[in-house]
Amino acid sequence: MTAVEPAGAAAGASGLLIDVRGLTVDFPVGGETVRAVADLSFRLAAGQALGIVGESGSGKSTVAAALLGPHRGTGARLSGTVTVGGIDVGTASVRELRRLRGSTAAMVFQDPLSSLDPYLAVGDQIAEVYRTHAPRVSRRAARERAVTVLDRVGIPDAVRRSRSRPHEFSGGMRQRALIGMALACEPRVLVADEPTTALDVTVQAQILDLLHELRTDTGMGLVLVSHDLGVVAGSVNDMLVMKGGRAVEHGHASRRAARGHRPALRTP
Repeated sequence: MTAVEPAGAAAGASGLLIDVRGLTVDFPVGGETVRAVADLSFRLAAGQALGIVGESGSGKSTVAAALLGPHRGTGARLSGTVTVGGIDVGTASVRELRRLRGSTAAMVFQDPLSSLDPYLAVGDQIAEVYRTHAPRVSRRAARERAVTVLDRVGIPDAVRRSRSRPHEFSGGMRQRALIGMALACEPRVLVADEPTTALDVTVQAQILDLLHELRTDTGMGLVLVSHDLGVVAGSVNDMLVMKGGRAVEHGHASRRAARGHRPALRTP
């Protein structure tokens, strides 16, 4: 079993946000079984950031998805335990999973255009997410919340831009809006799956700086998934490198590592 305990994991059970033990994920493909993730374990404490990196097909996105339980009702077979915010994702009810995905954990995907509805104003979409998890909130309060989070993630003139549709935003602004949507319910954990891949280098750095700032200000935990070691080097406390569904290297990201350079890792 591969165990990864990020810096700060010793904060105790009360500060532990994610506890993955022996996670194995199998997919049925053409009458055969493909093992996407094999016997993986790691932990994440409040306020800490873990980078999961690897080449395409290494299983990193499968791990990210397993943290929020979208495999439920599919042909995927999971073994081991995945606990997020004290909730066992494998045995949680539909109601518990909905609560998990609201106030406990949220996910940001690679392509905001595939996650945002092209026909609805961005602010309305954020407000809808907020009301889904806080049904007693009025429509007006939800719209105000949408403007607040858009301003928080750096969208200029948030009141006006909240009425814009996704195609009226630049790529970087769409990604910021998607992060704002994820933050609407103030989750304790943010899972970001390749959030900067489609962006140019300058905007990529801005998004990474935003994630670091949000983590510092709110104390949330961050799981940052990427195929590029250099991208996450300056943004996380710990690294988990995957290949063929397994962890092949893990340890603390060197404080001397700079973005765009391979970080130095040491095995705990």
